[in-house]
Amino acid sequence: MFISDVLPEQKEKIQQLEIQDFDLKIFYKKLKNGSKKSYIFLTKSPKETFRKLKKDCEIIKAAGGLVESANGNFLFIFRNKKWDLPKGKLEDDENMKDAAVREVEEECGIKVLKREGKLCKTYHVYPLGTKMVIKKTNWYKMTVKGEPKLVPQKEEGIDKAVWLHKNQVAPVVINTYPSIMDVLKAGNVIA
Repeated sequence: MFISDVLPEQKEKIQQLEIQDFDLKIFYKKLKNGSKKSYIFLTKSPKETFRKLKKDCEIIKAAGGLVESANGNFLFIFRNKKWDLPKGKLEDDENMKDAAVREVEEECGIKVLKREGKLCKTYHVYPLGTKMVIKKTNWYKMTVKGEPKLVPQKEEGIDKAVWLHKNQVAPVVINTYPSIMDVLKAGNVIA
């Protein structure tokens, strides 16, 4: 789903939505599982439209990292039958930058050498009980010393963690979330 003041360039058809009387919970329930269809709120004020959408949602803040090894490879995890990047919710009194490093280290069993600037932020929506949640994730570029052995955090549902070079990310690109594609583009891993 897009919220924009201009129609984005895309190959697939995009269905326009109207914010008046829009109910995110009803819309989400009607979506088919794994739907690849695109929707847009085309509006003169995208920020105001986003404010209206999120007013009935619980906001969860999270942070994660796009980690590059000294060999130029990138860290990916496989969780819930999809390729992903390490990320997680903020703990009480924790800032985004610290949460991003903590989550990467916990989920992959490594030590972050350097956390660089913020790459981007992403949003995704999901139901939690009777509420709708919007998870806002800040993404940071990170580096590690060498290319450490990865230890996936099984209790977080991570089946595997791997280092991949840019020219090896094809399996990730065909089986990941749209928000992860945004992070990979922001980090210049994909075009």
